Amino acid sequence: MLKLLFFFFTVINIQTVFAQPAPINRQQFFLQDSVINVQLTTDIRGLRNNKQKPVWQPAHIVMNFGDTLVIDENIRVQVRGITRKQICDVASLMLDFKTNTSPLLSDLKKLKLVGGCVNSSSSEELLLKEYMVYKIYNMLSIMSFRVRLLRITYNDSRQKMKPYTQYAFLIEDMKDLAERNNCKEIKNRTVATEGTNRQQITFIYLFQYMIGNTDWAVPNNHNIKLMVPLTDTNARPYPIAYDFDYCGLVDAPYAVPADGLDIQNVRERYYRGYARSIDELRPVVSIFKEKQEAIMQYINNFYLLKPGTRKSMSVYLERFYDVLKDDSSVRFAFISNALR
Repeated sequence: MLKLLFFFFTVINIQTVFAQPAPINRQQFFLQDSVINVQLTTDIRGLRNNKQKPVWQPAHIVMNFGDTLVIDENIRVQVRGITRKQICDVASLMLDFKTNTSPLLSDLKKLKLVGGCVNSSSSEELLLKEYMVYKIYNMLSIMSFRVRLLRITYNDSRQKMKPYTQYAFLIEDMKDLAERNNCKEIKNRTVATEGTNRQQITFIYLFQYMIGNTDWAVPNNHNIKLMVPLTDTNARPYPIAYDFDYCGLVDAPYAVPADGLDIQNVRERYYRGYARSIDELRPVVSIFKEKQEAIMQYINNFYLLKPGTRKSMSVYLERFYDVLKDDSSVRFAFISNALR
């Protein structure tokens, strides 16, 4: 009997050791806040040389989710973006996980990877600040892109360059964002700014003002995605903002205000919204005020950034909240100075 029990538990232990990990679920993937350690091996020079005409190239990825799960698979990568292709050593990337050689990661499909512009601590700091903008956006609205932070080591498959390690983050796919909001994305449609859902665009006006971002526009879908409810595809679309490296809260050295605006730098806030009544503004303002303490706490506790950087971000947002302190300040900022 003892021999039988010993054999039984031995079999169980062997099956446990050799059990295959379950495939990654992309919805759950973006609900976790832990940092994933990643090794990405590909032809780095190929990425640099193919900025203007991106092509898919093979890559090997090892994702360490902690002590219990390490995934080692082959995927594809290519460069993406517009401005960062011109100014960055390695532009931001698109990662294609849906390949025959990546069964455990295939549910992630294709995801945008936002990485540091150059291999420097200052570039990494900008990356982390932009990541924080997305997380603050998540606190304020479920209609926002989720992100997942990585600590990624870039290895050159040709061994012509030394490996380097930086933080980066993956951005949720637009289709998944739309699905969890019971919506679908609309493309190739020109929509006027005020032709979008009125309450949601009002929120976007205030959010972009909050972070000091003028690098967006609805009619040409510049850093804006649109989606409509599945229950009414003729409804006014919901605007979703993304790409915040040009905002004042991030304050990248290469960032400049949108053309034609009477401000000198991105740290100066400029309201790009249309006029609303104070009764329309109050419920939107309340969204921001209700989350003020949580947002400030998040910034103050984000220990991957230096104390001085966190303090600067906090002060910048405190100035926004000063604008929300009473109806008089709200009227001046968002009615008197609104577009007509």
